Amino acid sequence: MSHTAEHNEHAGGGTKEVIKITVYLTVLTIIELLIGFWMIDIPLTSVGLRMALKGAIVILMMAKAFYIVAYFMHLKHEMKNLIMTIVVPLALFIWFIIAFLYDGNSFKNLRNTYDPYFKEQSTKKVEKKEHGAAGKHEEGKVEEKAAH
Repeated sequence: MSHTAEHNEHAGGGTKEVIKITVYLTVLTIIELLIGFWMIDIPLTSVGLRMALKGAIVILMMAKAFYIVAYFMHLKHEMKNLIMTIVVPLALFIWFIIAFLYDGNSFKNLRNTYDPYFKEQSTKKVEKKEHGAAGKHEEGKVEEKAAH
C-alpha cells in the first residue's frame, strides 16, 4: 500500500502539491485584483503607467493559465510532444491575431491618408444646423398628422 501512495505522490497527484498550486493561484489573483483596484485611481492622462499595469496583469494571467494547465490538467507530467501540440497552435493563433490587428490598423491609416472619400467621420468637421430650419420641419409633420 505504501508503494501505491509513493507512486501517486511521484506522479504529481499529491495533496501537498495541489495545496501549494492553489496558494500560488490565490496569491496571483490577489495581486491582479490589487493592481486593478489601484489602476482605477490612476488618471487617464498617464497612459504609459496604465499600459504597464495592464501588461503586468496579462503576465500574471498567463502565469495562472500555466499553473492551471500544467497541474490541474496534468500536462506537466505529459510527454513533450503532447505539450507542443497545444503550445504551437496557441502561439500561431496569437500571432495571427496580432498580425490581423496590425494589418487592419495599417489599412485604416492608409485609407484615411490617401482617399479623402473614406475619411473617418470623427475627423470631419460637422456644420451647425440652424434652429429655425429644424423647427419648421417638425411643425410641418405635426400639421400633416392633424390633417389625417
